[in-house]
Amino acid sequence: MESTALFRPLPFPSSFLLHRSVPIRPPSSAIFPTNRPSLSLLRRRCPSLPPCPLFNRNARQKPLLSLIRVSSSPPHPPSPPSPRPAGAKPLPLAISVAIGLTIQFLIPKPVEVTPQAWQLLAVFFSTIAGLVLSPLPVGAWAFICLTVSVITRTVSFSAAFSAFTNEVIWLIVISFFFARGFVKTGLGDRIATYFVKWLGRSTLGLSYGLTVSEALISPAMPSTTARAGGVFLPIIKSLSLSSGSRPGEKSSKKLGSFLVMSQFQSAGNSSALFLTAAAQNLLCLKLAEELGVKIVSPWVTWFKAASLPAIAGLIVTPYLLYKIYPPETKDTPGAPALAAKKLEQMGPVTRNEWIMVATMLLAVSLWIFGESLGVASVVAAMLGLSILLLVGVLDWDDCLSEHSAWDTLAWFAVLVGMAGQLTNLGIVSWMSNCVAKSLQCFSLSWPVAFGVLQGSYFLIHYLFASQTGHVGALYSAFLAMHLAAGVPGVLAALALAYNTNLFGALTHYSSGQAAVYYGAGYIDLPDLFRLGFLTALINSLTWAVVGCFWWKILGLY
Repeated sequence: MESTALFRPLPFPSSFLLHRSVPIRPPSSAIFPTNRPSLSLLRRRCPSLPPCPLFNRNARQKPLLSLIRVSSSPPHPPSPPSPRPAGAKPLPLAISVAIGLTIQFLIPKPVEVTPQAWQLLAVFFSTIAGLVLSPLPVGAWAFICLTVSVITRTVSFSAAFSAFTNEVIWLIVISFFFARGFVKTGLGDRIATYFVKWLGRSTLGLSYGLTVSEALISPAMPSTTARAGGVFLPIIKSLSLSSGSRPGEKSSKKLGSFLVMSQFQSAGNSSALFLTAAAQNLLCLKLAEELGVKIVSPWVTWFKAASLPAIAGLIVTPYLLYKIYPPETKDTPGAPALAAKKLEQMGPVTRNEWIMVATMLLAVSLWIFGESLGVASVVAAMLGLSILLLVGVLDWDDCLSEHSAWDTLAWFAVLVGMAGQLTNLGIVSWMSNCVAKSLQCFSLSWPVAFGVLQGSYFLIHYLFASQTGHVGALYSAFLAMHLAAGVPGVLAALALAYNTNLFGALTHYSSGQAAVYYGAGYIDLPDLFRLGFLTALINSLTWAVVGCFWWKILGLY
């Protein structure tokens, strides 16, 4: 480094020295100081210094970059991490394909089933296996399986893509855009903060405030993951850190662990309370319709049937966790003040927030009364999104960047289309008859069969990492089993749909919000598995006891 330190910047571009035809003047005092060391001294101090033309007017000119050497080469930069291998994961891919090939070529085709239907069943099972094992992202895998079904002439191109025009699917996609509007405007954050201010003087009251606020905003923010990551987890982390409760430390038990666990376990009741509170709710009703179970006034019917058991669950869950997973800090007198300070920082309600409130009130009103007015639910959602785009609350880039919405459109439409074709080709009716004969052998009454099938549907979610994936894979089959056992259709369809929300907190991988809450670092994995199962069991029993009483009054059975 000593040799380079002796040179000062030249008063002309370095490229000037690269032209050999231009003679170079010897150095002058304008460039080098007059008290510079002699060349012999430089040689003694830095033997590696090459002969330099700047000190020898007779030397042949060389590029300046070749003249400057340092005494020690700089350290090599660290090599970048090797990129993750692209393409499908070999083992999950092999298993998923093998399942389809096994059904197609190794399992004998029943005489009641046509070759086309059996081939579509093989493709469908391979699709489901890929959704569970994830050899590729779900959208990519669904598209590949759809391509296979078209190439093999199992279904026609128009039949394969028929579900992409389905109203329910587009209602789900637009719901994701509404959720982004809540996060972007800060409206969801403001509502939750108000409830912290009103109910947050004790830890239990704080938990109830957060739970109630999520239940209230859920019908207009139909993404449990967006509610968790965009609204409630930031508030919980802020409250926990202000009380000295830090993730990954012993202090996490002071406040953060309880609030995260309570919010996580209560979210299933909030999602089950309203039809538009979660994307999988709409998927359930669409699949039920494919099997001939038509629910009149779906938004109102859903809410009426869910209201009493869901409210009971919202009351029981925080108190239960307060007893079996108690926080070290029982009182939080500073939480209301912290919330008031945050509201002050947020300022008055903005124009975009008021527009968001008015738009969602319009959309929810049309969802409730739209059938009597002749306005379909998806049309109400389209109207709401159009208003948000026209006034600038959302822009089209917001919609394009909502990747989960477009991904859901891709794989959801594939599953719905395949399920519809399986029904048309007679596969579902064949499976229903097989199940009915098996249940007749055990002489089970429909209430007993109802309980067994609901419990099986619930516990099998330990094998799934997505609620919507679980619905797409098993909802139609289990509903067909219910119908074959003599369970009333509307009761079976709604109970399976409610169950789908309740098992979203079983594990750290059971849903999108599970990954969000577990990733916060406040919950230990053994506690999550233990409390996830126990709370889910209590919630299921609450829904079973209160629900059966309530549904009897409503005339569902």
